[in-house]
Amino acid sequence: MAKVLMKGTEAIAEAAIQAGCRYFYGYPITPQNEIPEYMSSRLPQVGGVFLQCESEVASINALMGGAATGYRAMTTSSSPGISLMAEGMSYIAMGELPCVIVNVMRAGPGLGGILPAQGDYFQATRNAGHGDYRMIVLAPDNLQEAVDLIQDGFDLSQKYRTPVMVLADGFMGQMMEAVEIKTRTIEDPKSNAEWALGWRKERGGARTIVYNLKLKPEDLEIQVTHLQQKYLKIRENEQRVERYLVEDAELVIAAYGTTSRMARTAIDRLRNDGLKVGLIRPITLWPYPVKGFRDLPASVKLLLDVEMSSEYQMLDDVKISTECRLPVETYGRWGGFTPSVHEIEDKCRELLGKLGKK
Repeated sequence: MAKVLMKGTEAIAEAAIQAGCRYFYGYPITPQNEIPEYMSSRLPQVGGVFLQCESEVASINALMGGAATGYRAMTTSSSPGISLMAEGMSYIAMGELPCVIVNVMRAGPGLGGILPAQGDYFQATRNAGHGDYRMIVLAPDNLQEAVDLIQDGFDLSQKYRTPVMVLADGFMGQMMEAVEIKTRTIEDPKSNAEWALGWRKERGGARTIVYNLKLKPEDLEIQVTHLQQKYLKIRENEQRVERYLVEDAELVIAAYGTTSRMARTAIDRLRNDGLKVGLIRPITLWPYPVKGFRDLPASVKLLLDVEMSSEYQMLDDVKISTECRLPVETYGRWGGFTPSVHEIEDKCRELLGKLGKK
């Protein structure tokens, strides 16, 4: 498929379809409404099912049922809607059901506004729901990467039998960029997903049942231990990070998603003035790419965490990843405002000035 100019939400939807998604359950909430709207017309064309649910609670529980069949299934929402899905996410993780959940973040807390924000970092990486579980969390910074990560998300969810969240924001949902959406070839889930719900002729008519309820403490401990062993494998194998002009940097910006795009432009401007600034961009927010921070060059004297979050929610992960060896400063905007290129540039100049760099 050649590159096509598409809106972010529609590109995300088409990428899911080309990755084999055939079941979508959702409820409208801005700024992601074009995803279910697109799915409602496209899925029937490819033999899939779109279900408009009565609430986000219904959507996540319908997704649990769809994922239990072994077929690729998905839901999308925005910040307060994701909050309503929290209990269902925990059940899905307990049942080891593969699915993709997209959060096109809006500003908050409360109902907030439809402008971009990154205030859902804690919700995504520390688990929206209850109990000992994790989700893989992917954070694109452009539409082509969003397309690719949506498709990777389906593969990862089935590889590890776990929910995967793709974290975007209002900018990414509404912007238009040229994207290439490739078709992923997948096997019929009924031929390879032995765990999936349903009747098995090859098993003499036995039915496969998916359990996500363990009442006996010894059974629950065994299952949670099994989940933790899986999460250790994910931590080891699935860390993703981009490093930009870090090799000789004295100041490194840590930023993800849309914010990293402004940071990259600021870095290019600073480099033109001879100032050595680089970028480290987590692509997986969980597992957090600690490996990408551990071997920073000796030239790095300072890190700057830039976010659209008043609580600087990624800050602790940056500090943990560097084992607190380097000082970390912060800069951000919130409430729907984005740190501008000039603001990031000015903050870097201020910090470099304190290091004796002009």
